[in-house]
Amino acid sequence: MNIVVLDGQTLNPGDLSWEALEALGTLTVYPRTAGNDIVTRAIEADILLTNKTVLDRPVIGQLPRLKYIGVLATGYNVVDLAAAHERGICVCNIPAYSTESVAQMTFAHLLAIANRVEHYTQENHKGRWSRSRDFCYTDTALTELAGKRMGIVGLGHIGLRVAEIARAFGMEVLAATSKTQEQLPAYITKTEQEDVFAQCDVVSLHCPLTPDNRRLVNAALLARMKRGAVLLNTSRGQLVDEQDVADALATGQLGAYGCDVLSSEPPAADNPLLSAPNAFITPHIAWATREARQRLMGICADNIKAFLNHQPQNTIRP
Repeated sequence: MNIVVLDGQTLNPGDLSWEALEALGTLTVYPRTAGNDIVTRAIEADILLTNKTVLDRPVIGQLPRLKYIGVLATGYNVVDLAAAHERGICVCNIPAYSTESVAQMTFAHLLAIANRVEHYTQENHKGRWSRSRDFCYTDTALTELAGKRMGIVGLGHIGLRVAEIARAFGMEVLAATSKTQEQLPAYITKTEQEDVFAQCDVVSLHCPLTPDNRRLVNAALLARMKRGAVLLNTSRGQLVDEQDVADALATGQLGAYGCDVLSSEPPAADNPLLSAPNAFITPHIAWATREARQRLMGICADNIKAFLNHQPQNTIRP
């Protein structure tokens, strides 16, 4: 079996081993692949692995040997599932590998906003504490999370883990979810989506991107939030209207926005969030702890083994 990885750099920048995949066939790994190079590089592939390189209908149609597409992520919108299905190509993803890491990043953002550790660290590197007349100084609001209300939109593996951590911080947890109240832990209150935004001090997005929720968070919904509330997004950048979020930050209607994702990645230099006040932005790295990437690599190999044994797992259908 010829196995081709189109964009292996982000999964394995050099600190992991490809041995598990090398044991399954002849492996070729490209750090990244431009659109016009996909067909040339994948033409002999039986198994094609992609993270963010798009495999659309025209590309899939030019790959006669292709039998299996593995997405090196949970989200699979980079693959034209209908085109793959018509060709009888198996498509698999990697679910639940990054739950702990993404939940951790969600709270890294929230704690950065609540305690402003980076701000004070930078000030102290400049000597400000050394010049202080008192044993401490503050020039930002500091916020205790206990007693605050956390709203979660989407209660999959990550949303549930975020809810559990929020509870440990002493926060009240509300959630907009398709699950029934009976299916939820007793400490989570099922709430309508608009009410989650209206009632909570912190709202965290953990839902997949669909045609129905693109730009879910817009000016109208932001206006319903408590003034000064915090919005977190470690899910998909397209869930928010970025200009509307930047405008809400500028007026103080939104107290802070912590995000690990933007609508276009890498972002354009004029993305309004890059210059917005109180926008805390990390470059889509919540998934990228070594532990999570190692887990992803292992599940990827297991998926291919299962496919070769005619018992595919984690399959995605249109």
